[in-house]
Amino acid sequence: MLAKVYSAAVYGVDAFEVEIEVNGASGLPAIVVVGLPDVAVKESRDRVTTAISNSGYHWPRGRTTINLAPADVKKEGPSFDLPIALAMIAVGAEKELLDVEKYAFVGELALSGEVRPVKGVLPIAIEARKQGRQAVIVPEANAREAAMVEGIQVYGVRNLRETFEFLTGERALQPTQEDVTQFFTQHQSYEVDFSEVRGQHAAKRAIEVAVSGAHNLLFLGPPGSGKSMLAKRIPTIFPPMNLEEAIEATKIHSICGLLLDPGHSFVATRPFRAPHHTISDVGLIGGTANPTPGEISVAHHGVLFLDELPEFRRTTLEVLRQPLEDGRVTITRAAGSMTFPAEFMLVAAMNPCPCGYFGDPRRECRCSPVQVQRYRDRISGPLLDRIDLHLEVPAVQYQEMSSNTPGEASAEIAARVLRVREVQSRRFSGQGRARTNARMSARQIKSFCQLGSEAAGMMKMAMTELNFSARAYDRILKVARTIADLDEADEISAAHVGEAIQYRTLDRNLWA
Repeated sequence: MLAKVYSAAVYGVDAFEVEIEVNGASGLPAIVVVGLPDVAVKESRDRVTTAISNSGYHWPRGRTTINLAPADVKKEGPSFDLPIALAMIAVGAEKELLDVEKYAFVGELALSGEVRPVKGVLPIAIEARKQGRQAVIVPEANAREAAMVEGIQVYGVRNLRETFEFLTGERALQPTQEDVTQFFTQHQSYEVDFSEVRGQHAAKRAIEVAVSGAHNLLFLGPPGSGKSMLAKRIPTIFPPMNLEEAIEATKIHSICGLLLDPGHSFVATRPFRAPHHTISDVGLIGGTANPTPGEISVAHHGVLFLDELPEFRRTTLEVLRQPLEDGRVTITRAAGSMTFPAEFMLVAAMNPCPCGYFGDPRRECRCSPVQVQRYRDRISGPLLDRIDLHLEVPAVQYQEMSSNTPGEASAEIAARVLRVREVQSRRFSGQGRARTNARMSARQIKSFCQLGSEAAGMMKMAMTELNFSARAYDRILKVARTIADLDEADEISAAHVGEAIQYRTLDRNLWA
């Protein structure tokens, strides 16, 4: 007897349908899995047969062939356990499954027959809908995540027996329902707020400029000045995520296994990722033999925070250069080439020297000039050029820390940011990939960043005396355009250029 069921597998950030065929024939007892299975799929033979037995069913005792089509694409992971088991039970019992072509199945089996959660359920549900399946059957822990996909029914199951009885009409299951709009309303909130930050008015202004134009930002200051505290609150002033952005971010989180907690089934707020400085190149940009997303892709549509920037390996930092320019990263391995989205805002923080107190008026720096220069040289010039704003963050004074007056709330800053983003959206409508000032092309800079005579004179003086690079020149123009947008000005003035130049601390000879 032959039984056929449908599943799906993840490839990159999307999924593709997998047709699972199980054929029982006479001959010596054997279970053969074909169709380019990896080790985890091959091991499913033992998990599946034990789960079938402990669920009170039988599998074919002769030669059983399991085919995973298409046969020219490698299949990975334990997510095929559930559909394989269902097909084997149907063949062993010589029992037809009702309307099985309507469903897509995914799930890992425990030896007891319990269905365990798996990664990548959201892209699998999207692919099932695309293929015309009416419903998807997933582990109960993944049901809310899959239910975010409109236009397809989602059934969460707890064990193998429950699933098989549902397919044979012996048991009724209720589909999982989720209201995406209501979920967004309930979960688009943050635990932190800029009103909790005392002082640091210049830093808050720079952050508002950076977020308004989606510019990358580097904090430079002594230990305890509040660099990490400021960075953690940056997502709170981003424009709210729309459904398209949320689905893109959730797909990546799902593939990386970050949504297995039932309380976090969907990404409704801007991601904030802060990897440790010991992270590898592969951990940061993605990779392994079969490429998977890295931290920069998990931070898609959000913030990637690199604290203690000079402590990261230089080779690790250099791999950021292409994603910062393109908003995506392409990884090529023997298994193939994959492109992952990586449109994030880079926020970095560093001390001015190894001891952290270079230039501090209250603490003496113990570092020699050579040590300071060597510490700074850990960050390459090309990477610094790709960071639009370099900001000095001094230590907070006691009077500011002890003040009971709350700072400006994130909601107030976010309203101004949203207004500027809407201006940019209108400006770049029909202009290609660019949606913010930070993504302007050379042609768009020439078109939208015209300088008057006074502003042009200030720019010329800065380029001549402060030795800015050509890329820094473009960055200054982009930041100046954002500052002008915040001031609701059509033309970039000398004041806007001057403020943008002040945000290039590490480019200026004055810093050294």
